[in-house]
Amino acid sequence: MSSERSVMAVIRAARPSFRNDNDKIAFVVHASFLSSGFVLTATGRDALADNVLSSPSNDEVGIDNWNEFEDHYAFVYSNPDKGSSKVLVKCLVMNGKLLVDALADGCSEPVHLEIDIDNYVGENGSGNYSVQYKNLEKLVSSLDKEVVSKLYGSSSKPGSSSNHPSFETSEGSKRDVNGAGVRINEPVGPQLYPSGVVIPPINPIRGGDMFPGPGAGIYPARY
Repeated sequence: MSSERSVMAVIRAARPSFRNDNDKIAFVVHASFLSSGFVLTATGRDALADNVLSSPSNDEVGIDNWNEFEDHYAFVYSNPDKGSSKVLVKCLVMNGKLLVDALADGCSEPVHLEIDIDNYVGENGSGNYSVQYKNLEKLVSSLDKEVVSKLYGSSSKPGSSSNHPSFETSEGSKRDVNGAGVRINEPVGPQLYPSGVVIPPINPIRGGDMFPGPGAGIYPARY
């Protein structure tokens, strides 16, 4: 996991030359990947090759030509924690924003983040990299949360579809569990007790003077 301090350490060690504010934010994207343990294997034009993710080369390269294009950037990294699998990162400048898309080898969909450039650039022309940025901690946190951490997807535990789960009984009927988590058992049909005596069920149809029902302990008549 990268932090403001680790990202700034990468920037200071690389000492990049920034042409404009777009370069500053794009390099923070790059520094976030390096400080998260990724290794740069291609940048600029080389990072846009058709077979860049399937290339067997994992040789580390420098940042030469990283900003050779006017309004877009490209980086390819290998991830030692994932068997050196490749990750392609593209950044596009549009309407004052840097649009970041990252695709890991083997994944079908890229992760995406839009960065408002003006929210994170500081003074121009200063030799001190720390004053050339503002809100850097927030930017690094967003990159880690929305891009780096989501590259390989996330697993989620299946949730319950009901607050009161049900169970299947041997007779094929369901019995709910109440709020206290206690299973409610209802007798179904005649019950066989340990003594071996079969206790007949209570007649569900109440009798009357005109149609008297069977007496207690007697099975209802079958037709």
